[in-house]
Amino acid sequence: MKLRKIKESVNGKLKINIDASRGEFSGKRKEYVKYAKVFPLSTTLDFKVPSKWYRRVVGSLEIICGLAMAIIPNYKIKNLSNAVLLFLMLMAVYSHYMVNDRFERIAPALVFFFMLTGRLVIDWQLRREDAQPVAANGVDEKTRKQD
Repeated sequence: MKLRKIKESVNGKLKINIDASRGEFSGKRKEYVKYAKVFPLSTTLDFKVPSKWYRRVVGSLEIICGLAMAIIPNYKIKNLSNAVLLFLMLMAVYSHYMVNDRFERIAPALVFFFMLTGRLVIDWQLRREDAQPVAANGVDEKTRKQD
């Protein structure tokens, strides 16, 4: 789990760091020009998203949220970071789909989307389970009704 969070942080750092790898950086930069053109509601609201800032904001959010999920122990912050990353993955899938990328390009965003969704669902289930009242004899009301 921590490896995925670290990978998200490294991937986000690559999006904003020029010195990481010149070839890969220029490829990401060209991709974000295409993604900025298909940004949702940009044609409806008649505004243009600068690809440079789009790339920087997405990369920074990935770094911040990935580190928050890996380091900060507060579950509210973890869930907020998870929700932000979930939204970014939805945006990534949408952008890839709109520029007609192959499935191989969409697949990593889908995998991260499903992993983040799974983490959020499991966390909600554990929180709900912890909030259930237990009777003094260790048997909850649901079990008693089944008997």
